[in-house]
Amino acid sequence: MADVVGVLERRYPPGTAEGWDAVGLVVGDPAQPVRTVLLAVDPTAAVVDEAIATGADLLVTHHPLLLRPVHSVAATTAKGAVVHRLIRAGVALYVAHTNADAADGGVAHALAEAVGLVDLEPLVALPGEPMDKHVVFIPEPDADALVDALAAAGAGRIGEYSRAAWTASGTGTFVPSEAAHPAIGTAGVVEEVAERRVEMVAPRRLRSTVVAAMRAAHPYEEPAFDVLEVAVPDRRTGTGRVGRLPTSSTLREFAERVARALPATEQGVRVAGDLDAPVERVAVVGGSGDSLFDAVRASGADVYLTADLRHHPASELRERAEFERRDDDAARPFLVDVAHFASEWPWLPRAAADLVADLATRGTTVVTRVSTVRTDPWTARLAASPEGSDL
Repeated sequence: MADVVGVLERRYPPGTAEGWDAVGLVVGDPAQPVRTVLLAVDPTAAVVDEAIATGADLLVTHHPLLLRPVHSVAATTAKGAVVHRLIRAGVALYVAHTNADAADGGVAHALAEAVGLVDLEPLVALPGEPMDKHVVFIPEPDADALVDALAAAGAGRIGEYSRAAWTASGTGTFVPSEAAHPAIGTAGVVEEVAERRVEMVAPRRLRSTVVAAMRAAHPYEEPAFDVLEVAVPDRRTGTGRVGRLPTSSTLREFAERVARALPATEQGVRVAGDLDAPVERVAVVGGSGDSLFDAVRASGADVYLTADLRHHPASELRERAEFERRDDDAARPFLVDVAHFASEWPWLPRAAADLVADLATRGTTVVTRVSTVRTDPWTARLAASPEGSDL
């Protein structure tokens, strides 16, 4: 279990989850073997039944079972009963929610790819972690040991690379005072030493740890060093995605593409806008997305695909688009609204394949399955009666 959890948290770092979220291992023993993993959108009772029936050792869901704090998981409540059923059956539960939304290859990414978008970038990028550059001057023979010490303290990690450093050789000069205890040189005498300049980056949160490691590894009584705060670009991860359609399309054609790509639901696909208007640039957010209208407008998207759009936010966006449009253009962005469950489902097969591939690089194999239970809560939609209002 610990190996599988480690792989999941490397791909969907818990630290990128929203502060209100509840992600990670909910039920299960990290020492438990995992042979079969079932992935689903929701940890409903029906999905738990499916996990047990298919012999899954681990259930990975997008939505949390226990999002709000609880004081009891007694089986006298619906969610408590689910917890007890999982434990009795030996099935662990792991949740990847807003951290999976933000991830490269996560929920938003999978939705964008499912509807054919290319050249993807985050709609709202996560800011890069604040970083320092540590610059240290050290005698040539001690430089490699210094790099090792700084790397052990957390410096020199760039993407998938560790112990990354840049060095250059030069000459250091100094005069020790009578009160000094120099490792090299004599009090009152000009000293010149063949030194190396070592540069390594590290997260700013590790500054004191890295400086302490540098001082411990450095032979000088007073090491010469700089700590520089560096500019860091936004990450490739974040909320939603923006991309473009590879070929020209109308809003109608794009909505039809969405309907074909996503699971069928009673809601279907709702559209707001001129169905014959051309669209190319598309923003997507899996799940409830009407809080991100300002970001969508700033992105220049022609159409916004998301779920759970409410009347007032959607109406106000369309009114604003009509008010601000140029006379010779349609009122963009248009809206395409789908069921919450449907917008997040495309992540499941991608996450299943990624989990198998990631574990294979560690020499471990698991069987993954995508749930066949439709957890969209709506079961029917009735058309308006012909005898109804004429509005």
